[in-house]
Amino acid sequence: MPVQPRVAKVLAALLASMTIGAIALMALGNNPPSAGTFCLANYYRLNNIEKALRTNNQQNPARWDSIQIYYSGTRAGNLEQIASLNGLASPDEVNCHFFIYNGLGGDDGRIMTTKKWKNQWSVIPSGSWYGSTTTIRICVIGDGQKAQPTDCQIKRVQDLVRCLCRKFHIKQNSIYSPDNWRL
Repeated sequence: MPVQPRVAKVLAALLASMTIGAIALMALGNNPPSAGTFCLANYYRLNNIEKALRTNNQQNPARWDSIQIYYSGTRAGNLEQIASLNGLASPDEVNCHFFIYNGLGGDDGRIMTTKKWKNQWSVIPSGSWYGSTTTIRICVIGDGQKAQPTDCQIKRVQDLVRCLCRKFHIKQNSIYSPDNWRL
């Protein structure tokens, strides 16, 4: 019966390695995508893009013909904070259609829809403007220098742009983004 102690040792080693592996995976599972190894469950907990595209008014496929992606110019923030920093009386006055949070002010990758999108209103041309009254503006929280976009922000912007292009028949050459972005 010398086989039994060997089997017991192998099973004990297997149990110990599985326990250590499970603990390591659980510890890494709560990190955001920008931190390296992450759990896809965190990504899938974010709001659904199709729900973010819903509006109060009827959507006309010919209403929008281009997309502009730009940085908020801040390291962190959310809709209310950005409105306050820009001297606006209310978040309803923010001059874009979508915000993509970076984890500092809202969940990393969370898409926040503004009143302008919900009502299908155009944004007002401003200093960093690349489009027309038919341009959808997406603000990515970050400055593009010290506060680079997270992996999750980039993925969510890509998914949002893909859905917008499909829904409104927007051509790839009508998408304006920061130089270091690949869409």
